Amino acid sequence: MIADVRERLLDVPFVPFVVRTSDGREYPVPTCDHAYISPRRNRVVIFLDSGPAVLFGPLHINSIVDQQTDGE
Repeated sequence: MIADVRERLLDVPFVPFVVRTSDGREYPVPTCDHAYISPRRNRVVIFLDSGPAVLFGPLHINSIVDQQTDGE
């Protein structure tokens, strides 16, 4: 799943998405600057607009879905 996140971050144009985790939480990635893949490509960091950043290993990411906008 980390490779999938990386591909989404590199997409042009960038499409905002949400990372769903194994505990059922959702973390929005509204811009490519809101997430980072570690140099070893074994962790994802998501920087939240409010609150701390979150760090995930590959087993904790269940899915990646397009972020719904207010108009949809």
